[in-house]
Amino acid sequence: MTTHSAIITPDLIASALTYDQYISLSKDLFAQGRTTSEAPSYNTPEILGYTKLNLHRMSRLDKLTVVSNDLKAAMAKVSEPWVWLVLTESWCGDAAQAVPVLHQMAEQSSHVQIRFLLRDKNPDVMNAYLTNGGKSIPKLICLRASDLTEIGTWGPRPAGLQALMNNWRTEQLPLSEAVERAQRWYNEDRTQSIQQELLALVTNWNRTESQRTPSPAGPYRVHRLADH
Repeated sequence: MTTHSAIITPDLIASALTYDQYISLSKDLFAQGRTTSEAPSYNTPEILGYTKLNLHRMSRLDKLTVVSNDLKAAMAKVSEPWVWLVLTESWCGDAAQAVPVLHQMAEQSSHVQIRFLLRDKNPDVMNAYLTNGGKSIPKLICLRASDLTEIGTWGPRPAGLQALMNNWRTEQLPLSEAVERAQRWYNEDRTQSIQQELLALVTNWNRTESQRTPSPAGPYRVHRLADH
């Protein structure tokens, strides 16, 4: 069990962005020739080109994503307030494909509040949620709102694509080719993998929460209870 009590706090949650704020910030910064990161390596012409595509992809997914009936039903069963905290950046292609879908999933439940943190402005949180030692995003952290206990996580991408990415990394595939292949995969998948994975996770999280013994009120804290 890993405790991140000094990292995820009520103040941090309060400072996190809503979906509309994240989209607006991403667009405003892009209009200034910047991404959401201040790092020069994430503000090159190539990365800005990816960011432009990402903004178009998010807009398209906002319009076209249809949450499955099974996932709607699972979200409707969430019985107490949760916070979905998502680490993201505007330059990230995986985030562009997942963030709008996560937002629409959260919209299916009156008990789920989704908020966004920029990876590079929150290094302590990112370092607590590495993937194979890397700062891969997006990363979803599901928290019980009452005490910020961690219920589970998802990310940075569906398992099928992650396996392909691992192979491409072993093959030392150029970044541009890996990005192109990943986007083709997302286009063909049509959000089905992320929805299926979140369906399994939310179902498990609901089960875990229904079986827990309520703890006495106390300080906010974060415990890893159920991960995938």
